[in-house]
Amino acid sequence: MTNILCIGAGYVGGSTMPVFASHCPEDRFVIVDINPARIAAWQSDQLPIYEPGLEEIVQQTRGKNLFFSTEVNRHIAEADIIFVSVNTPTKTFGHGAGRAADLQFWEKTARQIVENSTSSKIVVEKSTLPVRTAEAMERILNSNGKGLFFDVLSNPEFLAEGTAIRDMQNPDRVLVGGRETPSGRKAVEKLVELYARWVPRERIITTNLWSSELSKLVANAFLAQRISSINSISAVCEKTEADVSEVANAIGRDARIGSRFLQASVGFGGSCFKKDILNLVYLCEHYGLPEVARYWEQVVLMNEYQEARFASNMVASMFNTVAGKRIALFGAAFKAHTSDTRESPALAVCRALLEERAEIVITDPYALDNACEDLKDLGGRITYEIDPYAAAKNAHAIAILTEWPQYAQLDYERIYQSMTKPAFLFDGRNLLNHKKLYELGFNVYAIGKPALTRLVNQGIVAA
Repeated sequence: MTNILCIGAGYVGGSTMPVFASHCPEDRFVIVDINPARIAAWQSDQLPIYEPGLEEIVQQTRGKNLFFSTEVNRHIAEADIIFVSVNTPTKTFGHGAGRAADLQFWEKTARQIVENSTSSKIVVEKSTLPVRTAEAMERILNSNGKGLFFDVLSNPEFLAEGTAIRDMQNPDRVLVGGRETPSGRKAVEKLVELYARWVPRERIITTNLWSSELSKLVANAFLAQRISSINSISAVCEKTEADVSEVANAIGRDARIGSRFLQASVGFGGSCFKKDILNLVYLCEHYGLPEVARYWEQVVLMNEYQEARFASNMVASMFNTVAGKRIALFGAAFKAHTSDTRESPALAVCRALLEERAEIVITDPYALDNACEDLKDLGGRITYEIDPYAAAKNAHAIAILTEWPQYAQLDYERIYQSMTKPAFLFDGRNLLNHKKLYELGFNVYAIGKPALTRLVNQGIVAA
């Protein structure tokens, strides 16, 4: 039996370790965290994160070969393999503030591993880290004075929130990076063997440490780049009355481009894209590559522009004022099928509308608690409502900000009848049937599409 420890009971650790446990029943998996409330939630029927399929796997493995604990030091001593999955936010202070990764939690964890280890171990970077971070981890771990040796591996996660369990169960690739030494190759093979319990060997890629660390940043940068690219075109479409969905379909048929991540929207969010791109920007600046840094920085700037443009269009379309108007925001999560609100475009739009003194009500099936926490600095200026029909009642406008499929199934005739007229609907995800909404009486504004409005407004005449 191999004792496997994951330090960090957040999204990554909480999504990956249960899947490992389900496929490796003869091994023991422990997830530790210094937050007692988080560990208590993992031990309850109300898990701290929402992810389709996660609850079932936790229930199947918890108490058998999957355990949750706050006893970090004890489990470090017992572990053979340690996954480090602690938070690495963007620095908010000092050199590199706003771009570089804040590695203080990661370094504290490395020193805690050294202090409590009585045997040599394999330490696996699971957090997204700047390239060459493993070198610093090796120096901390192997300057221990105990005669212990630690092999450091990089094993970045490529999970998409909302499909994380499916992605972990059936990954398109697993990446393991290690030192090209006899000990390093042996450590790599040990981790590969764990994944090979359910992942075909041809999908498991092994590289050197630095290629693995950099690959995660680059993957997120490329994906975000595609979103920002199509969002930049959505602004052109709105000015020219082209349809961004038709443009995306046309270019997506080109095999050299492909169709994925060409869905125009109010913007991307989540814990990874912005943080990792800014990390890459800082890395480029550090190595004296300012032109490369500016190129990738523009991906983030375009995303921020898209969020601001959406809110600005709402104000302009509603007679240049939303002061005192009730606006229902449908969705708080940064994407469907998750409760995660980190960097959510919905919250950016919410803040922008509050600056215009709108009366905001937010509805979301799973993310209201997180939204309330993220917006707590705004006090009682926001109403949170689980029922979308109640949220829309007496509203001047609805904005679709998360692509929850249930929003496409709502009775919009009932919603329209309950709203203040003229009723506006702003589809930030291009989720709904806009022609049908227009026929019901809505003034419809979608991303990258001609407006369907019964008003003479900004030179746009009724369709």
